[in-house]
Amino acid sequence: MSGWGLEGHVPNLPKLVIVVAPHTSNWDFFLGVATLFSVGFKVSWLGKHSIFRWPVRGILRWLGGIPVDRRKSAGLVEQAVGAFNQHEQFLLAVAPEGTRRKVDTWRTGFYRIAEGASVPITLAYFDYGRKRVGFGPTMQPCGDLEADLETMQAFYRTIVPKHPSQFAD
Repeated sequence: MSGWGLEGHVPNLPKLVIVVAPHTSNWDFFLGVATLFSVGFKVSWLGKHSIFRWPVRGILRWLGGIPVDRRKSAGLVEQAVGAFNQHEQFLLAVAPEGTRRKVDTWRTGFYRIAEGASVPITLAYFDYGRKRVGFGPTMQPCGDLEADLETMQAFYRTIVPKHPSQFAD
């Protein structure tokens, strides 16, 4: 991967929400796909519906993509919880920023999904400063959203995004 390396590991758990941050570049997607192929596991991920167009729609779905119309977010958490309940094994990767642009706060759907499905959250990252894709700590949501978000965001403050000015820490 052009000098990139992998560090850490995904916990050997059948169900997991994987928070992927910082997400500030289109390159994050390609690094993520290359990482998935290198470790040999299938992860589902949420992507804006507009990228799921012909001729790439089939490939994106094959890669685990689930289109999301952000203008119609009602029911998304429930749908994702339902997917966890329907599968014996299900890994779902979510970018908490919800976009590559700078945002003031993270979207919290990933947290509500993990709570609703009673699954842990693992923190994954793209560190452009050290050229590392990695997996950090795993935590079970404690029910205190603000405290858990602070813990997660403190971890990500040590990670260098592709475009630092676009990352909401």
